[in-house]
Amino acid sequence: MSKQAINPKELAAPIGFAHGWLVESGPARTLYLAGQCGYDHSGSIVHKGDLVGQLDQALGNIGLILRDAEMTFADVVQLNFYVTSRDDYATARKAFGQIWRRHCGKHYPGMAMFQVVSLFDPEARIEVQGIAAQ
Repeated sequence: MSKQAINPKELAAPIGFAHGWLVESGPARTLYLAGQCGYDHSGSIVHKGDLVGQLDQALGNIGLILRDAEMTFADVVQLNFYVTSRDDYATARKAFGQIWRRHCGKHYPGMAMFQVVSLFDPEARIEVQGIAAQ
């Protein structure tokens, strides 16, 4: 079995974590995705106060991690969404669907959504974490 940290150069350098861990055992490949918020390449939240914009950025960041692991969104088997407001999420569901289809097409992995009191960055409105496998 081998393990490799995946840290795309387009993302802010992680401090104390890796953006992803690729675990390979024979032909099986599993990628564990660290939580991604709406961070730009400098580590600053973009689209402040905009849940949909932050989802778009977070999924874009996940796409970069998948790319560096030689995977795509079609390989994602589980995603967890952590939001600071269930009501904001419910209001934005249609816009979320548009963002989802642009990044992921019609692939729908196992998903869960959790409302949390806050995220590590107080300007973050959503964090997305998951697993991909081949």
